[in-house]
Parts: sequence; C-alpha cells; structure tokens
Amino acid sequence: MNSLPRTFILSFLFFAFLISCGESDPNEPPVLQLLQTEVVADAAGGNYILNISANIPWTVVVNSDWIEVSPVKGSGNGQVELVLQPNTLETARSLEARVTGKGIVRTVNISQAAVPRGFPEYYIPADQTGMRNISSLSLAKEMGNGWNLGNSLEAIGGETNWGNPLVTKTLIDQVKAAGFQAVRIPVAWSKFSNPDDYTIDPSWMARVQEVVDYVIHNGMYAVLNIHWDGGWMQPTYAQQDAVNERLEKMWLQIALNFRDYEDRLLFAGTNEVMVTGDYGTPKPEYYIVQNSFNQTFVDIVRSTGGRNTYRNLVVQTFNTNIDHGISFFELPEDSTDDRLMVEVHYYDPYEFALKEEGGVSQWGKIAVDPLRKASWGDEAHADAQFGKMKTEFVDKGIPVLVGEYGAISRAAESDHEIYRKYYLEYVSASMKAKGLIPFYWDNGYAGNHGFALFDRASGEQIHPELIQAITGN
Repeated sequence: MNSLPRTFILSFLFFAFLISCGESDPNEPPVLQLLQTEVVADAAGGNYILNISANIPWTVVVNSDWIEVSPVKGSGNGQVELVLQPNTLETARSLEARVTGKGIVRTVNISQAAVPRGFPEYYIPADQTGMRNISSLSLAKEMGNGWNLGNSLEAIGGETNWGNPLVTKTLIDQVKAAGFQAVRIPVAWSKFSNPDDYTIDPSWMARVQEVVDYVIHNGMYAVLNIHWDGGWMQPTYAQQDAVNERLEKMWLQIALNFRDYEDRLLFAGTNEVMVTGDYGTPKPEYYIVQNSFNQTFVDIVRSTGGRNTYRNLVVQTFNTNIDHGISFFELPEDSTDDRLMVEVHYYDPYEFALKEEGGVSQWGKIAVDPLRKASWGDEAHADAQFGKMKTEFVDKGIPVLVGEYGAISRAAESDHEIYRKYYLEYVSASMKAKGLIPFYWDNGYAGNHGFALFDRASGEQIHPELIQAITGN
C-alpha cells in the first residue's frame, strides 16, 4: 500500500492540533455557551467554577473589586475560577458578569448574601482557611498522645506560684520529642482580669498566646481552656446567670484573640464543674446549669465567626465524670456540624491514682498483696468505663478526650513504680483501643505524690519508662 505524503500528514496533525486547542473551524459557526447562568454565594464568599463551552477565543469581563477572575481569557472549552471576597455589609450585593467572543455575549448573574442582621459588631464572615474539611473524629485521631501542662498557667496568682518555673519552648520541644502530639493548656484568667467587667490583661493574654505558639509552631495540637480558676463556676440556679455572663465575656476575648489560628488549636470551655465539696450524684439543678455553661461557651465562640466558625470545641460532662456523662450530659446545640468533642477525666481507683494518705500502692492483675490494692477499679473496670464512652459518643461520631488521667508517685513504696507503670500502660492502651484520646496529667512536681514526667526547668525526662508506657514508643 502506498503511504501518504509526509507534508499531508503534518498538515493534518497541525489542523487537528488547532481544533483540540479550541480554534474554530472556519466552516463551523462560532459557539460560546455557559454551563451556569447564576452563582449564588453566602456572606463568607468562596471559590466558584464557571464552565465554558466554546470553539472560539473568549474574554471574561467582571467590573468589581470583590470578585477575582482567573483566567480572564481563554480559547475553546475551559473553566474560570471566581473568588468572591467575604461580604461584611448588612446589604446583599450582585452584578452581571459577561463572557464575550466574536460578537457573542453570554451573561452570568452573581449574587452574594449580606451578613445576617443581628450579628455582633465583632463578627466576621466564616473563614475555612486552614480549617480542614475533616470530621472531628479524624482530627481527634491525629492528636495521638496528649500531655497536660498542669500547675503552670492555671496557678492562682501567677505562673510560678505553684512551684513550677516559667514555661519554655525547650520544655515543649522535649515533650514532642518524647512522643506526645498534643498539649492541654489549663489557664486561670481571673487574677489577670478586671473584676468589674472581666477584661483580661493584654499582657497575660500575650503570655498565654506565647505558650500556645510553643505548641502550635511545633506541629502539635493545643487544647486551651478556662481551668478551675478559683472555683467560680458553681452550677446552681442562684449563680447561673452570673456565671454564664462571666463565661461569655471571658470566652469572647479568648476567642477573638485566637480567631486566626488554624485547626490545631482547640478550645475547651470549662474544667471539672461541680458544686464545691459535693462529689456525689448531681441534683438535676446542678447538671442542668452545668449543661448551660457548655451551651454558653459554644454560642459565644461561634458568634465571633472567622475560623472559629469551624473550630473544634471541647465540652465537659458534669465534673468530667464518665457515669455522669452517660446519665446527665446534654450535647450543646451547634451552628456548625461535626465540630464538638466531649471531655471526661479518669482517676480510678481513687485509692491508687490520687489518694495520698492511706492510699494503696498496687494495682491490677499483677498485684500480689490484696491489702495493698483497692477492691475495685482494675482492668475490667477501665475497659468498661472507656467502652461506655465509645458506645455513647465515639460510635456516634463524637470524639472523646480523656483530658486528665494518671497516678501519683509513692516514693515510700519501693515496688510502687512497677504498678504505676503497668497502670499507665494498661489504661492508656485501653483508651486508645476504644477510640478515646488520652491526656496524661503532669503537674510538674516530681516528689512524693507528684505526677511529673519531665523536669520543667530542663525538659529532660524524669520517668522515661512511664513515658514509654503511655506513648507506646
């Protein structure tokens, strides 16, 4: 068979190339169509795609400073990205964009809603930059092993008042190097606030932010809260309005200050809310009021807009008790879907984990002296408690942080560290197996009845064997 001339083949390929690039066939009529004729955006703005079907060159004309267009010119079939800036006005806005080519004009109507009326003056439109579109469960899993910066920023009267040195970046660096991916930062704000209107001292806010930055800039997660703070969050009807007002004013300032942080910063509204001295089953009054504190916290953070619209927020069960969480906790209503986490604490059995005088030094199935261990709270108890939280929350898509857990040292008991290590190893693994996120309580004190894992001055590990038990590294 005779082959075609080479010049013919090259001419044919060049012609095909022109068609594939959108150049019009002189024998075909020009085509310019828009697959969308309308773009409707909310006040937050965002990115929108305009699809063009054409066989001719075209130009996009948008006479506006609140819409960016890329590209503005093209040929043949193509996509144009429209970036709408947030609308900060209480009036909607709209315009008509045009796509033109060879005398053909196509239009698309672009409209953007106003900021909803009634929003406070500090509100800014929602901003999802840096707030990944992942579930709260997925984000929680990334937090891995958590550690508490206890007895520092929540020390009543000042950062060093409870015996710890100033927090340093070196300390946080060493915490990360040890295998922890998240830091819970308890904070007391009242000492540094005006008692008349609860305005937080800017220098204290800046110091808290400095410590938060040690964590965030290390690629870790930070959980920032209002801690015990003198115990002013009493969950009674008599105190409800005053506490909610104070909680709202304080969280408004915190939320605004940290509004531009990405999603590795979480807010936790409260800590171990209970009527002082009453460790029993709460009266309906108590848990109803405490649930209102959670709702106030969520509402005020969301009211600030921006990235706080999408921030993961942590709310607590009554006195952070697991059983009270099952029986009395009410998940707050939230204007943002799938961005709430629940927090409980775990110090069971009390006689082993917390009780100083008269406590016991052995735990679990490896204990050899029944007189030196509690009659409850062994492995099966831990598994059952964490299983309850898995069923009630995790299996329903709601992450659970065990915001505090641990066991004190007992220097006078020569074999206690064996049981302490086993306890931390077992309960840490059990939490993780149930999908819970553990945060070890470290108060910086390394002496008898202390919780410290790290030397707060140098950052060096005091108990590497306990750290390994917790992290599994």
